[in-house]
Amino acid sequence: MSKLFSSFNLSGLELANRIVMAPLTRSRAPEDVASERIALYYAQRATAGLIVSEGTPVSREGQGYLFNPGIFTRAQIEGWRLTTQSVHSVGGRIFAQIWHVGRVSHATIQEGGKRPVSGTSRPAVGAMAYGFQGDGKPGFIESTPPRALDTREIDRVVSDYAQAAENAIEAGFDGVEIHGANGYLIDQFINPLVNDRTDQYSAQPIENRLRFAVEVVDAVAARIGKERVGVRLSPYGAVYDMPLFDEIDETYLALVSQLGRREIAYVHLMDHTRFGKGETKNASLSAQFDNLLGRFRALLPRTAIIVAGGMTRERADDLLAREIIDLAAFGQLFIANPDLVARLRNDWPLATPDRSTYYGGGATGFIDYPPYRAGESLESR
Repeated sequence: MSKLFSSFNLSGLELANRIVMAPLTRSRAPEDVASERIALYYAQRATAGLIVSEGTPVSREGQGYLFNPGIFTRAQIEGWRLTTQSVHSVGGRIFAQIWHVGRVSHATIQEGGKRPVSGTSRPAVGAMAYGFQGDGKPGFIESTPPRALDTREIDRVVSDYAQAAENAIEAGFDGVEIHGANGYLIDQFINPLVNDRTDQYSAQPIENRLRFAVEVVDAVAARIGKERVGVRLSPYGAVYDMPLFDEIDETYLALVSQLGRREIAYVHLMDHTRFGKGETKNASLSAQFDNLLGRFRALLPRTAIIVAGGMTRERADDLLAREIIDLAAFGQLFIANPDLVARLRNDWPLATPDRSTYYGGGATGFIDYPPYRAGESLESR
């Protein structure tokens, strides 16, 4: 019998099933504040055991997409409160993904047209932010070369994460997920081929390049409690100009070991090896990711493991049955299938999302996907 639909206790938080809605950036907040439409979007999908919100910036400095609801102003806290109340009203659970994009931003998004900040001054070649293009219209645009954070500034950025976590709890979220994956700020410190610092956050030894991530986790846990903290990581992720490096396994085993000792709620692994283009889709890398994933269980005896990335019902069932993971996360499938849990449970057909409506826009492609109706033919949108 599938464990996917069984309940799960996540550090004292009871989840109705083991399906997680993974974070999905949708850029639907014109004032950078979560709206009634965003509240409806999440409430439609609240049959998931756990929702992880779209990345919500911890500061204006940490923002890399226009129209992205943050969690650093009073208006943003109040905006998100409607979402959390809506999700809770239908029995759902929701964590806020708190996010600083680092160098994957653009001067048109930054206050006063400043350069983005990072752990490095190296640009993210080819990495696209969602900012204002030359004609003044919003769209994808290559990120602006960053300014490296001075050592004395890092405590301020760590504090931004902790304050954002406190704000999220005030807004009614059940917890927060610290975004340490996908080439964003924390990942920029972790990767030794990007990190060119010479201070205590330098690439070598491994403990130095993990220092920023661990400081953020400790600050957030101290502020809201370890049982309300998750972390997202992406070993073998080669996105946003983040090259693969020789010490991937050693690096992430060291980091996950530290997270395990802290007994946070969960570690959420993003598997980039099962989708994408070029070096991000590779059978050999998938095998390496799976081997590393299998080694994490012993390091996380009191911390749940979530995996996302090209997830299918079959893969979820297999990983759960072998007790390699505790929860399975689905991303893009939730866009066109607000009732994904019921569709997976009943083996109903899955609708196909319209990729042209992923970012920006209004209700179309956001809250207008209907639930499945028996006997209905599902066409790709």
